[in-house]
Amino acid sequence: MVCEYEEKATSARFIMHVHNDRFKGAGLHKPTAPINTFVYNKGKAQRVTIDEIAYEMPAAAILPLVSNQHFTFEAPDQLLAWQFNREFYCIVDHDTEVGCVGFLFYGIHHPMFIRLNKTQQEEIRHMEQTFCAEWPAKDGFQGEMLRTLLKYLIIKTTRIAKQQSEHYLQFPDEKMDIVRKFSLLLECSFRKEHSVKFYANALNKSAKTLSNIFALLEQPAPSRLIQNRIVLEAKRYLHYTDKTAKEIAYELGFENPAHFSRFFKMYTGVNISGFRDNLPQ
Repeated sequence: MVCEYEEKATSARFIMHVHNDRFKGAGLHKPTAPINTFVYNKGKAQRVTIDEIAYEMPAAAILPLVSNQHFTFEAPDQLLAWQFNREFYCIVDHDTEVGCVGFLFYGIHHPMFIRLNKTQQEEIRHMEQTFCAEWPAKDGFQGEMLRTLLKYLIIKTTRIAKQQSEHYLQFPDEKMDIVRKFSLLLECSFRKEHSVKFYANALNKSAKTLSNIFALLEQPAPSRLIQNRIVLEAKRYLHYTDKTAKEIAYELGFENPAHFSRFFKMYTGVNISGFRDNLPQ
């Protein structure tokens, strides 16, 4: 079952998938307006492949995903999923309400499998029923009701995820918010900005101070996170588009394609042509 709500005037979209055996994410294969996804595995543990890397998704777990990820599931008919775009509910504009940006979505630790206990599983089952009960309503309140339910889902999932995060258990939210803010800045700027100094300045820190904060919070170094994000996007382009190395270099903010080629080989151990030659046909 696939249920969809649309607001033509604003282009807002909200979609709910229940046991949809065609559910998947096309990523760069089919670029669309950004859309975020919550996936709940109602069945047994199964394999999920995200950007060509296979993971084991536990039973009774929630997985947040973002629009530029390509994903497929071993048993999509066992899933419950919610998808929404920025026009329906902007998690960046409403971050003070839900606190999930740079953590659940666009975070530096992914994929994030959020396991639910028996009580939480029952809450999700109840939420599924509540969402389903709302779909027949076609009045002027439906959009706001769906947004309210989605907001509840986001807050609930964020709370559970923080309870399962060693870093959030060890450090206060206001400290970890620096990591969240950096993560969002990185997602918005990595195509053009490759230096730690840029991100530090945006956060009103020196580059050394930012690096020290990340070390104290037991996070990867900002320089490594920037490099990892660029490499990830480069691999997506190589996997899912026909763009040349030169085109990808310019897309990712490298003025010199040769510099990009050296960067890619340095951090992957293989040159671009070799990486592409080894892709499955």
